This record gives sequence, C-alpha cells and structure tokens, in this order.
Amino acid sequence: MRSHRHQLRRTAAAITAGVLAFPAACRAADLPLKAPALKAVYDWTGFYIGAHVGVTRGTSSATLTDPTIATDNNVFTGATGGVQAGYNWRLNSGLLLGLEGDISFPNYLPSNHVVSSAATALSSAEERWDYVASLRARLGYSTGNWLFYATGGAAFAGERFLSTPTGGNEEKVLNTRFGWIAGGGVEYAFASHWSARLEYLYSKFEHANVTFASGGQYSSSMDFQSLRIGLNRKIDWPGMPSYNPKSDITDTESSRWEIHGQSTFLPQGHPSFSAPYTGPNSLTTSPDLQETWSNSLYLNARLWDGGEVYFNPELLQGFGFNNTTGAGGFPNGEAQKSGFPYPHFNASRLFVRQTFGFGGEQEELASGQLQLAGKADISRLTLQVGKFSVVDVFDGNAYAHDPRKDFMNWSIWASGAFDYAADKLGLGYGATAELNQKQWALRAGYFLMDAVSNSNNFDMNIGRRGEYVVELETRYSLFGQPGKLRTLGFVNSDFSGSYRETLDNPAFGVDITQTRRGRLKYGYALNLEQAVTDDIGVFGRWSWNDGRNEIMAFTDIDRSLSGGVSVKGTKWGRPDDVVAIAGAVNGLSQDHRDFLAAGGLGPLIGDGALNYRNERVLEIYYAYALNKALTLTADYQLIVNPAYNADRGPVSVFSGRLHGEF
Repeated sequence: MRSHRHQLRRTAAAITAGVLAFPAACRAADLPLKAPALKAVYDWTGFYIGAHVGVTRGTSSATLTDPTIATDNNVFTGATGGVQAGYNWRLNSGLLLGLEGDISFPNYLPSNHVVSSAATALSSAEERWDYVASLRARLGYSTGNWLFYATGGAAFAGERFLSTPTGGNEEKVLNTRFGWIAGGGVEYAFASHWSARLEYLYSKFEHANVTFASGGQYSSSMDFQSLRIGLNRKIDWPGMPSYNPKSDITDTESSRWEIHGQSTFLPQGHPSFSAPYTGPNSLTTSPDLQETWSNSLYLNARLWDGGEVYFNPELLQGFGFNNTTGAGGFPNGEAQKSGFPYPHFNASRLFVRQTFGFGGEQEELASGQLQLAGKADISRLTLQVGKFSVVDVFDGNAYAHDPRKDFMNWSIWASGAFDYAADKLGLGYGATAELNQKQWALRAGYFLMDAVSNSNNFDMNIGRRGEYVVELETRYSLFGQPGKLRTLGFVNSDFSGSYRETLDNPAFGVDITQTRRGRLKYGYALNLEQAVTDDIGVFGRWSWNDGRNEIMAFTDIDRSLSGGVSVKGTKWGRPDDVVAIAGAVNGLSQDHRDFLAAGGLGPLIGDGALNYRNERVLEIYYAYALNKALTLTADYQLIVNPAYNADRGPVSVFSGRLHGEF
C-alpha cells in the first residue's frame, strides 16, 4: 500500500511537471516560427561597395615666385561625390574591425575644385584638385542595425598646377600629394543588404612644390574637411556564410524605394579630312580620338500616396571633339559642353513628383531609372518640380531619345531646333504638369533660362525670363500596331543678342554680346514614332525656331528634319540586339547664316567663314547585348557639310559604346 501511494505521488508529480512544462514546450515549439525575426538583425561581416555625396571646406596658402613673389590664402568649398569599397569583420562582442578604400571627385564649378591661385606682373598660376583617395582602417561597435565607428589612415590627392606667363602659352604640371585622414561616423542598415551612413572626415596633406617650364615656382599647403552621406550595398561573396538570404545586387528589397545605376563608356574618333581653313569652333582636320564616361545612381523613394522623390548623382568624365564644337548635329550625345579630364561630381537630378489619380481603369508603370514601379490610374494628373532635364519630360521617342542606348547624334536623339533650357550639362530647374488619358496626354512646363547663352548660371527673373513649353501627345493604332505623335511648342523669354542687329552695327564687329537684351525665341517640333511589327519601328522629327537671336542652351540648328528605322534581332536569334539607321538634315535661318559668314561664333559652330549648305547626317549602329545588363555598340556617322560649311569635310565618325545598367 505504501509502495502504491509512493507510485501515485510520482505519477502526479510527473503529470504536474508535464503540465507546468507544457507552456514552455509550446514556447520552444514556437521558436522556429519566430526565427525569421532574428534575421532582421543586419549581418555586418562581409564585403560591401557603395557611393557617397557630400560637401567639403578646404584651406590653402600658396606662393608664386617668378622671380617676383605673390601669395594667396584661399578657402574652397563645394559638393563632392565618389565611391567606396571595403570589408567588415564583426566580433561576437559587437566590436567591428574594417578596412575601406574610397575616392572622391569635386563638382565642376571653380569654387569647388580651384584650391588656390596667385598672380604677379609676369605670370598667373592656379591649383586645382582632381580627386582625393584614402585607405582607412575602421574600428566600431555595432548594436543591431546600428554601427558607430572611428576611422583613419593614409590619403593622397591628385591635382594640376596651371601657369600662364604674360604673352606665353599655358603650362601644366601634374602632382600627387600624400597625407593622412581621420574621422568617424554612424551607419544604419535599413534592409538586409543595404545601409546608409553619415560621416565626418578631416584630411591633411604635405606641402606641394612645383616648377613650371618657364622657371616659375609654386608652393602651397592643403587641408580640408568633408561631411558626407553614403549608401552601401553588402555583397554576397561566393562561399561566404551570411545570416541573411542571398540577394542579387538589383534586388531593391522594398516596394517603397528603388535603386538603379548605369555606366556608359563611349570612345569616338574621326580620321583626317580636308578643309582650306579652320576657326575656333571647327572640328580639327587631323585625326582625333576622344572619349566620355558617365556613371549614375538613381535613388527613388515613395514618400506618401502619389508622392515620390528622385535623386540622381553622377560622375562625369571626358571630352567631345574640340571641346564639343564643330557641328550642329554633334556626334556624341554624351559629350557635354563642359569637359573633364577626371570624373567630376554632379547632383544631376533632384525633384519631387506628385500624382493625382482620377479613378477608373489602371495601368502598370514599369520600374525605371526615373520611374517607380506600381499601378496608377490611367486618368491622372502628374506634377513635377525640381532639377531635371527638359527632355526627361518632353520630346520623348521610343526609338531615338537616349544617347546611352540608341542614336548618338544630337540632331537624331532630339529635335535639333528645340532650344530647350539647360546648363552646359543639359540640366535645369523647372516645374511641369501632365494630364494623362488613355488616348492622349497634355504636358506643360516652365523652366529657368540661362543668364546668357551657353552658361551654367540661370536667370532668376522668374516670370519675366524663362522657357514655356507645351506638348500634346496623341496615341493611336495603325494596322494593329501602336503609334504616337507629339506636337510641341516653346517660347523662350531670355537675355540674348540679335544676329541682324549685330551685323547692322559695324562698330560691334561680330560681338553679339553688344546687342543682348530681353528677347523672345519661339519654335515648334513634330515627333512621330510608329511600330511596324513587334520588332520593327520607325520614327521622324521636324523642328523649327525663328532663328533671329542667339541659341541659348542646345545647339546651332534652326530647322531640322530627321527620321529612321530601328530593328530588334529576333529574326537572327538575338532578340535583345538592335540595329538601326537614321538621317538628319539641319539648316539655319538667313540671319544666322550671315552672322557666321561674317566670322561670328555660336555655342557649337563658327569656322570664321561660311560657304553655306545644309548639314547632313547619316548614322547607323548595331547594339549587341552581352547579357541583360550589358550592351556593346558599334556606331558609324557621316557628317556632310559640318557646321553648314561646304568647304569642310565630309567627316566620318567611328564610335564604340559599352553600356551597363541595373
């Protein structure tokens, strides 16, 4: 009996223990269901690549000896941008050890990249920085998705010293400075493979001492501070363990934001050609080879229902022929009017877009560099304001609109006579409104005009000065294939000179700046695209402006007719390849011709004399898709009567293009 009671007590105890253990067992059983929450903690260990933008403030003391002496103390400030890459190793304690290399480039404005200058009665000299790079150790502490760190290491700067002796030619000396760098920052992981940072860095460099060929000597100091924000993408290295799921670099990991990027390298050359004379804006008659290289990030975010923000920082490098002069239909759409021997940073686009849907049928908007993916009402009103290009919104064409992907010639990828408002990089500030319906869209916009022709400064007399653009896009179907016709009109109210008034005043010579005052320029463009089959499309443009006053921002064309055909490679088993051919005929108004014949200069042309003929352009290209993200293009252009001058050319232009994007 006693044994039986003892057994009962043991059984009751076991049952009680089991009951008491049951909730714990349930909690233990729940652990696998909650495990994914642990994966939200960012894995800091591993390789990463990224980009940054920021502002700098530097100081320099300089002395020019030639043998007279001049001194200068200068402060230089401005925007910068660049890239970085590194490796982090996180210990179990939360301590983080890392190694990072980076390189930064200045903005192209002189206030940013001119370090110092000095001048005497005998000469003048200037110092510019082209890039700053560093190799730094990082020591930090991570807690969850946050990282706090200190950093320091070696730094070096590439720069150029330019000297112009009185009555002599410019001299150049390249130099590399070494120094040290230190600072700190905070970084936050906002997705399983993405993190953003804010950091401060101080750089101190050794003294520079250079001697010019003329005997002048220049010495200077340099140090500067940087405050910058960065974006890093963790790389899933093959064979490396990771707490988070493997992810392709193109995976944005969110429906509220997207990150895109592109890089385009475009070498271009022409052989020698005949010409009896050459002016300051002429293509050189000897063989020439130039290249351009653009690198872009597109950071797009959805702020609220219908509200979006877009930021597009870029690194731009390279030159067009003769500093992008010599033809109205210039052969390289990537060649800007400001050329850079090293990459330069530019905050190319920053704008806000608000869309108001009116209900009814919806359509799917594809993800793109300047478009967040998602559904939108077909009937909608879209407002946009900020910094962007006029041709981001107007004058679009499915077959000829992007020199990074399709045709390269200025008078083929755009309406040549559309003198759209822009700085020397093709960008500007404005506001647009678009009313979209199923069969049509109506767009209107206002943009700041250049202060003077071919300028990086904008006229801030808002309302009194500016460009007004309106465009009607009609959509239709022809033989079962879609087509679009865009009808565009523009009026520029600007501070410009008159060709005829300049010629009518012999005291002015051909200095058109003497006749600058408030004037109007107006024009229009017709722009057609038509699919013939699923793989073949044709397009055409006709554009015109009044041609009485200076070209303000685009190119020296007053009338332009262009057209062509684009074919995908489906028939030969290459559906992602494209072969295309197009031509353009460009012309000038009578006043514009007379001005050039008298020796006048435009933004892109001016040979000192003119035997006028229409400028004619033929372009053909084959774009070979290496894979979904990388395309190699071979391009040929024939320019007859370059800069409308029958005394020059024809010119054959051969180009290659390597374009990648994600």
